[in-house]
Amino acid sequence: MDRVSELARTKAAVIFTKSSCCMCHSIKTLFYDLGASPAVYELDREPRGKEMESALQKLGCNPTFPAVFIGGTYVGSAKDVLGAHLDGSLRDMLIEAKAIWF
Repeated sequence: MDRVSELARTKAAVIFTKSSCCMCHSIKTLFYDLGASPAVYELDREPRGKEMESALQKLGCNPTFPAVFIGGTYVGSAKDVLGAHLDGSLRDMLIEAKAIWF
């Protein structure tokens, strides 16, 4: 769990994904379209990916993928991120965390 928490704080925006997950791809694309360059960890390609997935579940990430952190804080999964994008708060969170500049 320490590794996941540490990685979540490494950059302003962090996304834990699986390479085969279509929603993960959509969320990554959304962040890139907004001008953010998130740290992306594809856990099915990480040596300790199963342990990290378990740690995400213990942190309350449900569903586990994608798990989005902005400014070191867990934002949620695809549904939560898309909701925040629709109400305009995602952009504000990214600006506040200095993941994008305007």
